[in-house]
Amino acid sequence: MESTAANATTNDDDIAIEFRDVSYSLPSGQRLLSDLNLQVHRGQTLVLLGRSGSGKTTTLKLVNRLLMPSGGEVRVKGDTGDVIRLRRSIGYVIQEVGLFPHYTVERNIALVPEIEDWPKERIQTRVQELQRIVGLEPHLGSRYPRELSGGQRQRVGVARALAADPPILLMDEPFGALDPLTRDELQREFLALQQRLRKTVVFVTHDLREALRLGSSIALMEAGKLVTVLPPQDFLRSSDPWAAAYVKAFGVGPDSADRGAS
Repeated sequence: MESTAANATTNDDDIAIEFRDVSYSLPSGQRLLSDLNLQVHRGQTLVLLGRSGSGKTTTLKLVNRLLMPSGGEVRVKGDTGDVIRLRRSIGYVIQEVGLFPHYTVERNIALVPEIEDWPKERIQTRVQELQRIVGLEPHLGSRYPRELSGGQRQRVGVARALAADPPILLMDEPFGALDPLTRDELQREFLALQQRLRKTVVFVTHDLREALRLGSSIALMEAGKLVTVLPPQDFLRSSDPWAAAYVKAFGVGPDSADRGAS
């Protein structure tokens, strides 16, 4: 496998998430992940790229313990062994958003701070701040998810994930269900947000163009195994047959990784 900065030996303090010989199997015995070794560095946006069934979402869910490995170890910086505490310290954004339909926008964003018993004044200030950060107009705060567009709901999902200022953000194809123009807009906003906040992000997608645009590094997965981990420009020039197949399928070239470092 071609090596990159994502898997390089560095100071342990720089590693936010580490997979060590990780495997995962269903109760039926079907193996979904095999021998996964991967490091995610602080402030990095690591994109997990691959086809459906390649193991991307399974890998993501192992980080916040929605799944537990069948073998090996997943290390998350700051993990004390308290699963509930760990999950509250990790923002999680999915394609379906998962907003509570009977909560207003403001209440959805405030959910984790309320659970953490933040003072009401602090919660209100944080909610208003996040609405500005993700581009939600103030008057939308009193609306319910059903009254929002798809792009607006996705912005609420991102704001909710960021509410308690988690150091790690997990994003599972968050823009995949949006129309092309809204998707482009939210990708741009994500890049601006990441430049400002410098979160550690693990981002799942099957879209190479999105991976090239948003990722600091791209981890290509196939059939439950890690194929290669490369920076976007190196991915485009890779001699690995799977990476080359992706580049050919999407018709992209060396100038396609134009998103700027995140």
